[in-house]
Amino acid sequence: MEQVYAGLDISDKTTHVCVVDATGGIVWRGVCATDPEAIAGTLGRHARGLGRVVLETGPLSAFLYHGLIERGVPAICVCARHAKGVLSPRTNKRDPHDAEGLAQLARTGWFKAVRIKQEATHIDRAHLKIREQLITSRQAMANQLRGLLKLFGLRLGTVTTPGKRRERLETLFAQKPELRSVMQPLIDGIEALEGQVKRSARLLAASAEADPVAARLMSVPGVGEAVI
Repeated sequence: MEQVYAGLDISDKTTHVCVVDATGGIVWRGVCATDPEAIAGTLGRHARGLGRVVLETGPLSAFLYHGLIERGVPAICVCARHAKGVLSPRTNKRDPHDAEGLAQLARTGWFKAVRIKQEATHIDRAHLKIREQLITSRQAMANQLRGLLKLFGLRLGTVTTPGKRRERLETLFAQKPELRSVMQPLIDGIEALEGQVKRSARLLAASAEADPVAARLMSVPGVGEAVI
């Protein structure tokens, strides 16, 4: 059976699929849902003797790649920037033609495959990014509180713990009692974020302690479970 090759142009809801033969002629093109099961089923019906399937890197690429591999589809993920450079000379940039261009890449082998990380790695990265976002948001809100207080001649000063901040705020609000109710939502938001930062730190610490490599690295003085 002659081998065929497929390209996938992915969007959030639908994926354009193009299948070409060894000479580059189009065997089939169409659209299916952006789901590994739907894509694998579509390729199973229209791409018998499938040699390679090429998709670009993107928000859904890891999910689709692993889902396709689990279903026995010979998927390969290529760098979107590299694919863009190859496809940019094409005059028609509509999604079906991009899928055809990716299918031609699969046929010719003119691509550099990208290594897709395992799901566990993405979970660890999500932990780190969430903690980073929580810390950034907390700091932004704390700076906003300092700035608003300065408008009324009140200086929060250097506070290193939530307890010291509450004590300092009580002193400041004694001078301007009318500001307490105005500032309270912001203060509550900061305290809520601090609770989530601590919760996130506990999750990261538990994850790091369970990993032999991370645990060994943390035995070095000054090295913790996360660096942000």
